[in-house]
Amino acid sequence: MNKFIFTAFCLLTIISTNYAQEHNPINIGFKDKLYSHTLNETREFWVSLPDSYYEEGSSYKKYPVLIVLDGHVHFKPVTGMVNYMSSGYNGNLRIPEMIVAAIQNVNRRRDFTPDKIITTRKNDSGGGENFLSFIEEELIPELDKKYRTVPYRILFGHSLGGLFVTHAYMKEQTLFNSFIAVDPSLGTWNAETMDKKLTAVTENSFKRFLYIASANWGKRNIRNRDRHIRLYESLNSKCKGEFPAKLEYFENENHGSVPPIAFYKGITAIFNGYGISYRNITSKEQLLQHFNQVSERLSWDFSPPESLINRIGYHMLQSNREDDRNKAIEIFLLNTELYPLSYNAFDSLGEAYMVNGNTELAIVNYKKSLELNFNNENAKATVKKLKK
Repeated sequence: MNKFIFTAFCLLTIISTNYAQEHNPINIGFKDKLYSHTLNETREFWVSLPDSYYEEGSSYKKYPVLIVLDGHVHFKPVTGMVNYMSSGYNGNLRIPEMIVAAIQNVNRRRDFTPDKIITTRKNDSGGGENFLSFIEEELIPELDKKYRTVPYRILFGHSLGGLFVTHAYMKEQTLFNSFIAVDPSLGTWNAETMDKKLTAVTENSFKRFLYIASANWGKRNIRNRDRHIRLYESLNSKCKGEFPAKLEYFENENHGSVPPIAFYKGITAIFNGYGISYRNITSKEQLLQHFNQVSERLSWDFSPPESLINRIGYHMLQSNREDDRNKAIEIFLLNTELYPLSYNAFDSLGEAYMVNGNTELAIVNYKKSLELNFNNENAKATVKKLKK
């Protein structure tokens, strides 16, 4: 190495070190890995946890899990959308907070194809069933062991990944509850193969939600769309009740550009109704009925989000009408019933009693909040004030 190159290298190292020190990185997740006995190889996956995961007093919170295929491509955009849509910024609480786990590829043709593809040259396609076993029998238990999860799981995949998602949806038994198949590559399923798979579909599939996105392939567009439409319509006709699914065509997106917008549309379709505005709720009964309908559609018990209930309560508490202020107490009580380990829920209930002039119950609930989080300075100060 000549003197000039050595000097330049040292200078670049100093600059990079100083830059890293002066500009702290923003972390959206971390890398993890797991040895798969099913696949006989180590698999890497990237994980993003919700903003509230490590917040003070939030250790009681558990989260649904989103599994993302082709993780190196989709991890960043999907994580960003999930974070924005679930964090409540600007009132945008469209979906629940969730844990994102993005699997990195080793051999996507092998892993994402459920059936052997016959070609003139030898290939290693057809390993989809093994890959699904890895996800359900090894990866998901690992996630459940390491993180605070609830067993509501979503599978997202694009292209061959979309084919894999479709295959998982059509199985009689699966650990997943909802599926987003973006422009799935169904070309490996001829009419005979698809008919055989459709015949094998049972009622269990129709307890899950399926979203299919179809992109514009230009000259080959008719063939691509026809496969997606045929699959969707066949499943729809086989479903005895209302088909919990949606097929959406994106005229202005091609195969490569469609994943981000399709994920947004797909996750929104799954959780349609979850993001109801606090302004549209006028009673506890209406709120519970609304989320009962969401739960029935998704075959899973989704309670109203704690932050939504809290916002409804304060909206009513600030009203000039006494009836609304009494309803606020009912709303805050509901929050403590649904989230009995939340110090903030009891803090808010204490405030509602205080505003309504019930000092005794205000103190009781502030003290309960302090039992759950002794560092709640607001509760300490308010109890001291009320006792005087």
